[in-house]
Amino acid sequence: MKIFPAIDIKDKKCVRLIKGNFDNKTEYKMSPIEQAEQYKNYGFKNLHIVDLDGAVTGETINLSIIQEIVSKFDLKVEVGGGIRNFDSIKKYVDIGIDKVILGSAAIKDKIFLKEACAKFTTKIALGLDEKDGYLSVSGWKENSQQTTLDFLKEINDYGVSRLIFTDINRDGMKQSPNFDEAMRVAEMSNCPVIISGGVSSIDDVKKAKSLKNIEGIIVGKAIYDGDIKLEELVKEDA
Repeated sequence: MKIFPAIDIKDKKCVRLIKGNFDNKTEYKMSPIEQAEQYKNYGFKNLHIVDLDGAVTGETINLSIIQEIVSKFDLKVEVGGGIRNFDSIKKYVDIGIDKVILGSAAIKDKIFLKEACAKFTTKIALGLDEKDGYLSVSGWKENSQQTTLDFLKEINDYGVSRLIFTDINRDGMKQSPNFDEAMRVAEMSNCPVIISGGVSSIDDVKKAKSLKNIEGIIVGKAIYDGDIKLEELVKEDA
């Protein structure tokens, strides 16, 4: 199973939010470059990056930082945060990003998602950010009025190469991911699923590893807060 240590970038710093709330933010000492280097040095192969400035503005605000990470370290990087048009996708693909994660723009506009998958084959991942069974959009502030599973049924044949399933109620809370819903998504999905949100201990990682159709898991706050040691986590990375 793939382990994706997480780097969330805001104002050129590594931060973590609680349930996506910008008012509930923790800043960390290491720069995004230093954090990526640490992950690389421990032996991780994959990295999950969110451009939180981009999520607000819809622009590729931290492109240069992300480009430096991609060029310096031999990591497969997936990146999300405010990617709303083909131009932004192309910028990320051109710097060597492995997967570009679409979120609100794709959920609000399925034609955009379908065309992106056709145009950038194998490069498009889709973030399914769920709250109480419904997909949330616009920085997790709006309920899309669509259930996760109904939406997935509609777009399952579009050619998305990866799903990232996040239960917003668990995000940053360290109360374990919503494994039950993640499994429902994985059973229906035509592509591999990554679990995100709420990882609290190495036991959560081991549980994810035991599940069918789960490609990997994203670990963020539990690393930063010291609940999971990197030397312990990398042993689960395959």
